[in-house]
Amino acid sequence: MNKSAGSAAITNLPLNMLRAYQAPIFSTALLQALSTFGLYIACMVAMYLSLKLSVWITLALSIPASGLIVRIFMLQHDCGHNSFFRSRRLNSMVGHLCSLITFTPFFYWRRLHARHHQSWNNLDNRGIAADFFSDCATVAEYQAMTPWQKRLYRLSHHPLLVHFLLPPVVFLVLYRLPFDMPRTQKRERRSVYLLDLALVVLFGGLIMAFGLKSVLLVHLPSIVLAAIIGIWLFSVQHRFEDAHWARKAEWNSAKASLQGASYLKLPVVLQWFSGNIGLHHVHHLRPGIPNYRLQACHDECPEVTNGVTVLTLKEALKAPSYTLWDETLNRMVPLPA
Repeated sequence: MNKSAGSAAITNLPLNMLRAYQAPIFSTALLQALSTFGLYIACMVAMYLSLKLSVWITLALSIPASGLIVRIFMLQHDCGHNSFFRSRRLNSMVGHLCSLITFTPFFYWRRLHARHHQSWNNLDNRGIAADFFSDCATVAEYQAMTPWQKRLYRLSHHPLLVHFLLPPVVFLVLYRLPFDMPRTQKRERRSVYLLDLALVVLFGGLIMAFGLKSVLLVHLPSIVLAAIIGIWLFSVQHRFEDAHWARKAEWNSAKASLQGASYLKLPVVLQWFSGNIGLHHVHHLRPGIPNYRLQACHDECPEVTNGVTVLTLKEALKAPSYTLWDETLNRMVPLPA
């Protein structure tokens, strides 16, 4: 299908059929929340107990613990969209509870994420600090850079920096300050400071009970690994080889959802831990659809979802190398050698 025909087909998609999936299901959401938090607490207890046996057991348990943190983050993400429960107040309460585990202030991150949903894969609306994991330059822009600017771009977009070094800094350090929030956004800024205070109280109590070394061994590896996984999940679903970027005049949400986001098809266990965020195309089409209805929406609405790019886990692991948008070839490309 050529580009113009594809755009026309997307414009004529029966998107109204997706609205039926936006209705939250209280029993499903409650079960998700209770089971996920229950498993996380059980994992934390096991990690503290394992310190008496072997530090290596504790570190091994940080792997499933990090997966549970990622899942809790996805519940917080749904609460930020007011899609997890029907009640806004309940979404806010659960979202704030999640923030104690994810180190991510609820109102603050919700505002940052709303910017992402207004401009993802829009070439004329780039430069949002919170979107560093999915932003890119065009080939023409890169070629026009000075040698030093090219070196800086290479460094700032190096997979080691973006996917391993920066994520822990973002969640552990940058989210402790409202670094990208105007002073007029008082509720968002207040959510940062209140979470900081809550974390001081929570971890101060844990340190008094178990000691600094034990608390660091239990919590630090899992939150660092969760940050790395979380940033990677969001990044590869917007910056892969077939991802489509468009100028503002040509950009529309349906096209950007199906051509600028992917369906990351993960193994069942990983899909569970990631809270179905791999169905990113459906999420962008209708952010009000809760995570537990994304798969059904994708499967039962093939008229809408069949045209999306499907990424396997193997393909997704290669995606971070695509860091430039080629406006001539209409695809993402790696940096030139």
